[in-house]
Formats: sequence, C-alpha cells, structure tokens
Amino acid sequence: MPKQIIFTDQAPAPIGPYSQAVLVNGTLYASGQIAIEIAPSGDIVAETTKIMENIGHVLAAAGMTYTNVVKCQIFLKNLDDFATVNGVYAQYFTENPPARDTVQVAKLPRDVNVEVSFIAVV
Repeated sequence: MPKQIIFTDQAPAPIGPYSQAVLVNGTLYASGQIAIEIAPSGDIVAETTKIMENIGHVLAAAGMTYTNVVKCQIFLKNLDDFATVNGVYAQYFTENPPARDTVQVAKLPRDVNVEVSFIAVV
C-alpha cells in the first residue's frame, strides 16, 4: 500500500511532524487546516474563508476538487460561531455536501478560532 505525500506551497506548511495530506488507494487524508496566515485574527469569517481556500489548494495538489470531499471535521473554539462557519462552508459545498462533525474544543493551535480536516476520494 504505497502512500503519496501531498504538499502545496499554496497552503500553510506543516508546523510539526506531519504532512498536509496523504493519498492512499484513491483516498486523501488531510491534516487539519487553520488560517495560520492571519491567526489569530478574531474574525471567524476571514479565518473560515482562508481555511476553505487552503483546502481547495490541498485538493488541487492531489488532482481533486471540493466535490471529492466525503467527510469533514470542524473544530471550533466557540460553538456560538457554528452558524457563521456554516455560512462560509456552504459556499464551497453547494451540492451533495460531505458528511461532517462539528465540535467545540478548549484550544486550537496558534490560538485560532476554527480548524477543518477532511477526507476525499477519487
């Protein structure tokens, strides 16, 4: 089972010993994306938009698009931001959205407000 490491300089480089994404047998497993470029901004719309753009770059590096995404996990510092994040997220998954979990967490890397990870398939 060979694995292919996916990397793009269009999204933030990993800040630890992990890959942006790994492609195995037609399935792309992506690490959580944060808006490290603007963190901590305090602007949940700006952070979520930047994350979704970064996800698009990682997908493109693997030869995929948002339509290939089958599962997302959203981690929020404050669950009161749920509706706002949903508004941004919905702009990227307009039809047949992926399965998803959304949870509130105590703290996120670089003190950001939101992190999104995903799985995509060919």
